[in-house]
Amino acid sequence: MSQLHTVAQTKDLPPGSAIAVDVDGHRVALFNIQGKCYAIDDTCPHSGGPLSEGDVDGTEVECPWHGACFNLTDGSVLNPPAEESVKSYPVHVEGDEIKIEMP
Repeated sequence: MSQLHTVAQTKDLPPGSAIAVDVDGHRVALFNIQGKCYAIDDTCPHSGGPLSEGDVDGTEVECPWHGACFNLTDGSVLNPPAEESVKSYPVHVEGDEIKIEMP
């Protein structure tokens, strides 16, 4: 069963920004793209790079270590060197709270 976890306040994540948050010991990258929030695993499966520190272009993030790209909407890998996708998580904004839905 899924559970909502409050991870940030909207003031902590203005449009165009990204942060890493901890959800029950799991590191998640949280992005605000033009007012819509996305959450994916923060660790690149290729070599462990922090996706929350990557360059964002539209709804794609590039790993800062080796350039693998991921789709923020579903976590799918878009180009090597990563070969595996990352998990994506539903994000709910309720008032000033940003919540991530985790299994």
